[in-house]
Amino acid sequence: MTDARIRTAGAAEAGAVLAFWKEAAEGTSITDDVEGVTRLIARDPEALILAESDGRIVGSVIAGYDGWRCSLYRLAVLPATRRQGIGAALLQAAELRFRALGGRRGDAMVLEVNELAQRAWEAAGYHREDHWRRWVKPYAAPDGTAGHRRAEHAG
Repeated sequence: MTDARIRTAGAAEAGAVLAFWKEAAEGTSITDDVEGVTRLIARDPEALILAESDGRIVGSVIAGYDGWRCSLYRLAVLPATRRQGIGAALLQAAELRFRALGGRRGDAMVLEVNELAQRAWEAAGYHREDHWRRWVKPYAAPDGTAGHRRAEHAG
């Protein structure tokens, strides 16, 4: 098992979390900016769970609960520290949080191309549900502007 300390993130750590995700996480998200991370922490201070070893972030998971669903995002472990139980410890912390809040089922977001992550989720007891598909609509463009085009009117 790991000797990493599991704890929640503070808003002042948003930059460090983003740097960690660039190194350890697969893919990027429209909310991968300081504003997005600090907004998450302000709304739900216990949602962003970190693993720390020797003062460095070595793992993360977002355990979001909206009163209805338990959603898991950004499970990531620093490549040099994988296979040491860090991911399992993070998921255990997330699942304990969900149970304490009355959550009934955890849903994980996993990229189709990330086979390593799929194996990790399966090993943790999660299973793929192929009858569901994710439907998305960005509300902001990657540059932070409104995610829609202004209608052009003929004059």
